[in-house]
Amino acid sequence: MKKNFLFTSESVTDGHPDRLCDCIADAVVDRFLQKDPYARIIAECALSKNVLFLAARFVSEINIDIPEVARSVLSQVGYHPDDFDAQNCSVLTSLIRMSSEHRAFADEKEMSDSEINQITAHSQATVFGFASNQTPELMPLPIVLSNRLAHRLSLARLAKKIPGLSPDSTVQVGVRYENGVPTQISGITVIAGTSNSIQLESSVLRELLIGQVIQPMFQQETIDIDRETEIFINPQGAYPKSGPAFHSGMTGRKTASDTYGAYARHSGSALSGKDPSRIDRIGAYMARYVAKNVVASGLAEECEVQLSYSIGHPGPTSIQVHAFGTAGISEDELLRRITETFDFRIGSIIRNFNLRHLPGKSTGGFYQRLPIEGHFGNTTMALPWEKIDRAEQLRG
Repeated sequence: MKKNFLFTSESVTDGHPDRLCDCIADAVVDRFLQKDPYARIIAECALSKNVLFLAARFVSEINIDIPEVARSVLSQVGYHPDDFDAQNCSVLTSLIRMSSEHRAFADEKEMSDSEINQITAHSQATVFGFASNQTPELMPLPIVLSNRLAHRLSLARLAKKIPGLSPDSTVQVGVRYENGVPTQISGITVIAGTSNSIQLESSVLRELLIGQVIQPMFQQETIDIDRETEIFINPQGAYPKSGPAFHSGMTGRKTASDTYGAYARHSGSALSGKDPSRIDRIGAYMARYVAKNVVASGLAEECEVQLSYSIGHPGPTSIQVHAFGTAGISEDELLRRITETFDFRIGSIIRNFNLRHLPGKSTGGFYQRLPIEGHFGNTTMALPWEKIDRAEQLRG
């Protein structure tokens, strides 16, 4: 395995059109589950200049004003009306109501073991989970820093520290590794969108971003920027056009930044816009939960878990684990401990993570917050799949 290398991960701020589409799709999921925890809902959307297209298939005992949910999310992100008018944009929908037989009729918490076995996959999927001891979050460092920098940009915009900063920005952070250990911040790139209503000189924008966002953030990190760190701010010059008026968005196009920043494998399927019955979403949460507990147990420094599900099966048809030469025990023994410790059946995942009821218990929704605050390595929300409560059991 390569030990000396440079790796870069990308993240985006909350107003990036792709991220907005993820948030809208998950806001629809939240709204249904808040009122009807047994609803099934699949939502996807595409966003362009003054147009939002939203497709949804659902079954529920309640009715939801889906266009209103979309407009609410678009309004909250904070675009100037000249850049994107959330209240007056066109919202086109394709809504399909499924038959009532597709709705869940019982709480998995009340089910017997044999009843859990009756909950099977509706689609086939191969999902991955990963964990590394590079950070306290047990995530790869490049994506942790990229997500943190994107969040700092959003905070600076909301605090009006940088005039005219748009909700739509993209960041990259490159980390140099020596002997597999992060040693240096090699480069930082910020493509900062600005509003058409306020124009800043490139030199002024660079000074503000470095002084107000980049330096304060990295001074709190274990690895700070240094003289060799290259910092690029809008390297092609002014970037006055941003948001949906400039480039389109679509659900599921930011899966790499949703997961491990391309440092580790992911399934490629969108995480957002899917209710808890969809294994391509909750299976990824389960795989992360297992990998994180393995690393937290000290059995490996890095761990990847692969789960494959087939239609009509309650659990995975195959489980693989890779420790990349960092485990203190064989991978066969690691797999044996994992299969004895965790229940990978779909109904058990829903039950153990309480996935149907979290939206109703969370102020401001639950799934809607994940695209912005993080599906993995999230330190602001008490995500059940981020717990390390099985680490001691794995140690044996």
